[in-house]
Amino acid sequence: MNSMKTTVLMAALFGLFMVAGQAIGGTNGMVMGFLFALITNMGAYWFSDKIALMSSGAQAVSEMENPRLHAIVAHCAQRAGIPKPSVHLIPVAQPNAFATGRGPGHAPVAVTAGLMEMLNDAEIEGVIAHEIAHVKNRDILISSIAATVAGAISMLQYLAFFSRGDDRDGRSPLGLLLVFIVAPIAAMLIQLAISRSREFGADEGAARITGQPLALASALQKIEHVAQRAPMDVNPASSQMYIINPLGGDVLRSLSGLFRTHPHTAERIARLQAMASGIR
Repeated sequence: MNSMKTTVLMAALFGLFMVAGQAIGGTNGMVMGFLFALITNMGAYWFSDKIALMSSGAQAVSEMENPRLHAIVAHCAQRAGIPKPSVHLIPVAQPNAFATGRGPGHAPVAVTAGLMEMLNDAEIEGVIAHEIAHVKNRDILISSIAATVAGAISMLQYLAFFSRGDDRDGRSPLGLLLVFIVAPIAAMLIQLAISRSREFGADEGAARITGQPLALASALQKIEHVAQRAPMDVNPASSQMYIINPLGGDVLRSLSGLFRTHPHTAERIARLQAMASGIR
């Protein structure tokens, strides 16, 4: 059900891109929108890991430099049945972590210095297993594609603004309204929905990898607490990569939670607690 939901959301995002292209230039614009989405996704496929690591300030660490972290990553990867990811450390005090890349065999895992200092080994293992589950499920690639397409829709705004022509080009005031207002908001909502749906799956995957869902629940609670008190200095566009929003909560709030990058932490913890009796 989770995979089906993500597939539907991705299809909706691509469809939105093509509709926005059509609003700018008719049929030709729709085709250009599709090609633009294809090109940007190829870029995300090959370079998303490098961009994410560089923007976060993550540095590769060797097994000699941090044997504790390497041992946990290796253990989780072995339990999940995937190659061991490369290991990176982010020199910030807030406890947090993310994985990026194309999938098993090409997926770095990055954790903050604060995570290694504030969490015990079982909690760290739960966090790493969560990221390993993302890698195994290729969630990082899905999220990267969603973020890239959503960003590309914003770029279409500039094409619409600087392009020349009249209504005979297939454009209309209503179509331009779609490109400038409706499309970006819809793209953001779809992107956030994809992000939230993948987090629940990764939590469940981590619980099965470690057999200790309560350790992950404890880790989430600690990370959430610190993030609320001391937000991390990161680009808001990259906040969805982390296991907990490092900005200390979403800038936009709604009763339905449509504008959250992550599910409510309390709901994630409740699900893990419900799993605990079944795994033990």
